[in-house]
Amino acid sequence: MSKQLVGFVFLFFFTTMSSNAQSVSSFEETRRAFKTFYEARLKQHGIIGSSFMLLRDGQIIDRHVYGLAHREKNLPVTEDTIFHWASITKTFTGIAIMQLRDRGLLKLDDPIIKYVPELKAVHNPFSSMEVITIRHLLSHSAGFRDGTWPWGGDKDWHPHEPQHWSQLVAMLPYTEILFPPGSKFSYSNPGIVYLGRVIESLAREDYEVYIDKNIFKPLEMHRSYFDTTPYHLLKHRSHSYYLRDGQYTAARFDTDTGITVSNGGLNAPLTDMAKYLSFLMGDTKRQEIYDGVLKRTSLEEMFEPQVTATPDAIVTPAGRQRKDAIGLTFFIEDNFGQHFIGHSGGQNGFISHFYLRPDTRTAYVVAYNTHALPTEKNKAQDTRLLDHEIKEWLFERAFPLLAAK
Repeated sequence: MSKQLVGFVFLFFFTTMSSNAQSVSSFEETRRAFKTFYEARLKQHGIIGSSFMLLRDGQIIDRHVYGLAHREKNLPVTEDTIFHWASITKTFTGIAIMQLRDRGLLKLDDPIIKYVPELKAVHNPFSSMEVITIRHLLSHSAGFRDGTWPWGGDKDWHPHEPQHWSQLVAMLPYTEILFPPGSKFSYSNPGIVYLGRVIESLAREDYEVYIDKNIFKPLEMHRSYFDTTPYHLLKHRSHSYYLRDGQYTAARFDTDTGITVSNGGLNAPLTDMAKYLSFLMGDTKRQEIYDGVLKRTSLEEMFEPQVTATPDAIVTPAGRQRKDAIGLTFFIEDNFGQHFIGHSGGQNGFISHFYLRPDTRTAYVVAYNTHALPTEKNKAQDTRLLDHEIKEWLFERAFPLLAAK
């Protein structure tokens, strides 16, 4: 979409949204202010490349690209640049599980060992492994650890992630449940990998094939894929970097997440992720297509809180209350007096996030190809902090304005 067309969409959309010309003017001012803020913060935090999109009612109403997709070759980020989405993959895994549930192939409260019997070898000091359900895994409340493979992986010659199911199975007798299942939230990568195993078992095909056939293709996410990049898309694949104390280090390029693909293997350009967000928002014009992926009622079931992510409401420095919860793979955040659904991703130098405000059908998605890691020597450059700053800015200034009628 050209800059001229984007400008026309802005003017048309916001003029029809409100007869008050001041609303158009206010949003234009906010959009310009955000661009200045976004680019300044990216530069301050040392980000090499980033991309951002803001959506309403399934339409991209603002977008920005920044910096380089390949620092050494001086290749710029474009609208076609493909980023790695890491843990945002988990939401696709959750949707696949719900598809299988709606087809009658499983129940959310079925024991996970019904589909992954190898998990019987895990040590559960609180009760039997039979009490751990698919719902527990979807809501990160099963009691499994966070790290997928905590035994090595820090050497250049190590695989980026375990490549074979047999590697994980071999470690199950050395794995334990850390708290009573269902008693609290604790983020777990292995739990989602086990759900990927459920999908493959019931669908009788590889996870990647199932997601491509049942989510990517109907949503027309034609440039989305898992792990290593198809040859024809390599020119669009972003490289990634770490930044410590002012020094950049290139991360591994085009990594293979192996058996952990259902936990974090997704790669896609932001244009495809915008199609995904449009599906999450819902659209009466495309609802028949969207319902073919997952019924709206089932999708909204995923947005319902299952476990509180923070024991008490967080009181921010500004004095407002924020509450976090986990649904079925989606995070839920009540903040700035608004209700959001979202998920983040971080792996191999990439950081990403999306947030959706369901009541106004507005959303944003952002990706960075640089993981700036704060140190005692330099605390000022921190991609996680940057991501938080952008979220807070949009929550406070943009989303309320987009909700205006």
